[in-house]
Order: sequence, then structure tokens, then C-alpha cells
Amino acid sequence: MFKQERLGQNEQPFTLMKFRTMIDNAEKTTGPKWASEDDSRITKVGKILRKARLDELPQFFNVLKGEMSFVGPRPIRKHFADMLAKEIPYYRLRFTVKPGLTGWAQVKGDYAGSKEGQKEKLEYDLYYIQNQSILFDLFIILKTVQTVLFRRGQ
Repeated sequence: MFKQERLGQNEQPFTLMKFRTMIDNAEKTTGPKWASEDDSRITKVGKILRKARLDELPQFFNVLKGEMSFVGPRPIRKHFADMLAKEIPYYRLRFTVKPGLTGWAQVKGDYAGSKEGQKEKLEYDLYYIQNQSILFDLFIILKTVQTVLFRRGQ
């Protein structure tokens, strides 16, 4: 099990749980770094877990604890939130709702390990926040199932 502090609604920190997919102390020499698809820090078992999205399953406990929702912007680490908020206007608006297991950005986009990718991801997150509804959530959940089954998206 892997635990890491992330920012939730109103930037409140919480402990996110995942199955470990990277080597121990993966950022010891590099510092905080976004994972990429061909990241050498990801273990062989980790690649399988990530591909099937099984590494995220422990986050159901975060949902049960009220720290996360099923749908919403994905939770992010403070280091990256602070960095992106300096570079991307309105970035902190994504913290007005609970983070989610899945989100509009996850079913619409691909790996967002660049500033441009993060801007695009934010646009999807803000669209979701402005258009939030039960029907939209159900649509995103269905798209997530489709994404997982056909192994697309992020």
C-alpha cells in the first residue's frame, strides 16, 4: 500500500491511498516528478496495475471517509498545485469541489505531464465544476468504465 498527502476540497490535505506501483523511494534522487507512461520507476507489476487502473482501488476508502467523491478533479500533491497555480490562471478553482476517483479530464484527455497538458486538464476540470450534475456524473462514470475496459485515456 502506498500513502501520499494530496490536496482535497478547499486545499485541505488528506492521505490518499493507492497500491504501490513504483519502486520504493522513487523520488529520492529526482524530487517530485510527474509519472509518464514509460517511467522507469514503475515496476512490472505496477505497469499491469496501472494499465487496468487497479492501483486506484484503495481510494474507495477515501470516498467512504468523505475525503473524495466518485467524480471530480483528480487530487494533486501540494508541490504540483503550488507550481501550477503560479503558472496557470484560475488553477486553484479546481479545489472548490471534492477530488474524485475519476473526472471529466480523465475520460477526455491523456497523460498530462506537461504545462500545456495541465492547462487542458484544468479546462476539463473547470467545465465539470460549472456543469456538475447527477446525469453528468453518471455519464463520466460510464465513460470511465469504457475507458478502463478499452484501456484509453489517463
